Amino acid sequence: MPVAGVDYPATFAQLTSWFPDDEACASYLARLRWPDGFRCPRCGCPEAWQTAAGLWLCRSCRCKTSATAGTIFHRSRLPLTDWFAAVWFVTSQKNGVSALGLQRVLGMGSYRTAWTWMHKLRRAMVRPDRDRLDGVVDVDETSVGGRERGKGTAGRGTTNKAIVAIAVELLEPKGFGRVRLAHLREINSETLCAFVGSVVTAGATVRTDGWNVYARLAETFGHQSVAISRTGQPAHVSLPGVRRVASLLKRWLTGTLHYGYSIDQLDYYLDEFCFRFNRRTARSRGLLFYRLLQQAVATDPHPYRELTAAAGRRGCVRRVRPAASGR
Repeated sequence: MPVAGVDYPATFAQLTSWFPDDEACASYLARLRWPDGFRCPRCGCPEAWQTAAGLWLCRSCRCKTSATAGTIFHRSRLPLTDWFAAVWFVTSQKNGVSALGLQRVLGMGSYRTAWTWMHKLRRAMVRPDRDRLDGVVDVDETSVGGRERGKGTAGRGTTNKAIVAIAVELLEPKGFGRVRLAHLREINSETLCAFVGSVVTAGATVRTDGWNVYARLAETFGHQSVAISRTGQPAHVSLPGVRRVASLLKRWLTGTLHYGYSIDQLDYYLDEFCFRFNRRTARSRGLLFYRLLQQAVATDPHPYRELTAAAGRRGCVRRVRPAASGR
């Protein structure tokens, strides 16, 4: 395990003393990107030297690269010290921060820049090769988003909300482990079972409510169906894990983002929630800073055009309508 004060700064004072300029930041990113020594991204050669401009020149293929090339920091016009401050601010706040909050604390002149940085960081918050959930896993779905329009939307029916599938590990004798979330465009047996199959280890015990669309899970998992209406207990007692996570998710979307998120980008907001929830027991917030930078140097650049490709013309300003206040 990385050590606070040795492998990563434990306090903001250490952050500012460790990384006073871009050169110190680039050196730190190089150690994270090549922990076993430099490897040319083109040919894999381990032999290279640094030029006067700070680039790495491969001895074999003569390829020039840098610690930031091909990462989320690729061709950034703002200094790395600002990036490091942004990562620290994002990870040190328990509930995270919105793009507007990041713009204000860093004094950015453009909201678009802050929004882009936040989404670049969200792309780095989840490893594609992460381990699947195991043991006993609660699975259910919930809805997030704006107020409904019209009638006939009771139960799982919805016209103006997004459906989020939830899977959370149950620990013995009590407590919750890791969580996985996904935005489902359609809600049926195929999509729900595919979600479970992608995030839960085959053979694990999966607990769901009594909805018959989950019946196919018995082919791969130890499926336990809980008919909540027959137990006489509220849902948060029968399936405590998913109900707790659903409640925390909605509180986070409301309290931190203030409904300022795009449904088209919802999966990446869910990734951020998972990143925070799965590391909630970390003793040092600096460890989250270290992990996010570690994954950032292994993540593709994701320019603004790519980030907004699925969001339509409104791009980063599309918002979800707030739910009714109940007054």
